[in-house]
Amino acid sequence: MKTASVIFISLSAAAVLITLSASGKISFAQVKPSAANAETCITSQCHAGIDKQKFVHGPVAAGKCKVCHGESPGHNENPAAYIFKTVIDISNICFECHKKFPARKFAHYPVQADGCTDCHSPHGSPYKFQLLYKGGDLCFQCHDEAIVEGKFIHGPAAVGGCVACHDPHTADYAMNLKAEGPELCFMCHTDKAENIKQAQFVHKPVAEKCTKCHNPHSASKQFMLASTAPVLCYGCHTDKKEQISTEAVKHGAVETERSCLNCHDPHNSNIARILLMDPMDVCMSCHDREYKLPGGTVLMNMKKWLADNKDQHGPIRQKDCSGCHNPHGSENFRILRKPYPPAFYEPFSVENYALCFSCHEKTIVLNPETEKLTNFRNGNDNLHFRHVNKQVKGRTCRACHETHASNFPKHIRKSVTFGEWELLLNFQKTETGGSCTPGCHKLQKYDRINKEITQ
Repeated sequence: MKTASVIFISLSAAAVLITLSASGKISFAQVKPSAANAETCITSQCHAGIDKQKFVHGPVAAGKCKVCHGESPGHNENPAAYIFKTVIDISNICFECHKKFPARKFAHYPVQADGCTDCHSPHGSPYKFQLLYKGGDLCFQCHDEAIVEGKFIHGPAAVGGCVACHDPHTADYAMNLKAEGPELCFMCHTDKAENIKQAQFVHKPVAEKCTKCHNPHSASKQFMLASTAPVLCYGCHTDKKEQISTEAVKHGAVETERSCLNCHDPHNSNIARILLMDPMDVCMSCHDREYKLPGGTVLMNMKKWLADNKDQHGPIRQKDCSGCHNPHGSENFRILRKPYPPAFYEPFSVENYALCFSCHEKTIVLNPETEKLTNFRNGNDNLHFRHVNKQVKGRTCRACHETHASNFPKHIRKSVTFGEWELLLNFQKTETGGSCTPGCHKLQKYDRINKEITQ
């Protein structure tokens, strides 16, 4: 049930009691000043204390009420008429003294609606610029306070500093923003601005609009992010989302807490693909220790291995781990880009060695004899063909070669895992050939000039 409302408004030489009845009817009753105080607007009966606020409008402080209200000969007799006369065109009254706002593309609604007093008290206020409320409390008289109720709040929004980003009157940019895109954020985030502007590679959202990733007011995630990596990243990188979600072999870096941010800087870098470091350094920042996989397999400390073994595979020398491995995921063993047999024995097919043949000539295992393809030959007998090109017990590349590095020529292995046995190769190189004595057979020699007799 509606009840009547009573409002007391003090004006220049009188006070008015405005009553709003339950039916919506407005009535006025005048409270007249005493004769002794009729010469002044500020009296104990009408306008007491109007000039006592911390921030007082200039004309009020100077006692110049007529600057805004003008002459009002009928004020005492008809206060209601005087009220409407003084507020009917409030913005033009303000602009008689205050400079008009620049004509810009966007204007705050109270400015459009001639509503200066929607935000400012015309007499005085506890707050600077005679604002009706302090900081954000003023804005939330109209705007939904839910925008700052996230767990993590943007600094200006947290302290009610809306005007750090928004012009309260007119602006050239939507939502009355003071600048457009990243330039607005750079007004405060000067450290980021300097780094980004000097960087060789900049993440596209950073170059275009920070709010593609960050909420400018508040969010449930740290740094006002809408969500964390990799979900946030997948919003744009839909191809990577599909790849990572469907590949059989996952890269651990993508699945750990920081996910994409383990390798990529979300803002800028001087390394292609906005990597945190040079590609191999990124890999070694994790592969500098052993990892035990769920199945019990232990991944070696690759950084130490490479430091201890000087004869390195070409991609390693080029510091390009991604030449063989897909850092996001793969359908192949060890997130390899193409098939490469993980076992000691494998029936031969060209497809099985697609990874190796992406760099090496496949004829090295297709031709039974050669004079040039390889130095691993006995006379003209191609020993790569003899070892690999078999349907039964075809030796894979890993049977003899260490795929990353070793201390033997052509990165020949010191030993190879053969089931539970660490099988020593005992490889010895000579000027025109060499020999090996694995535990599975007796000494075998080869010589390119003087062909050894196979026993």
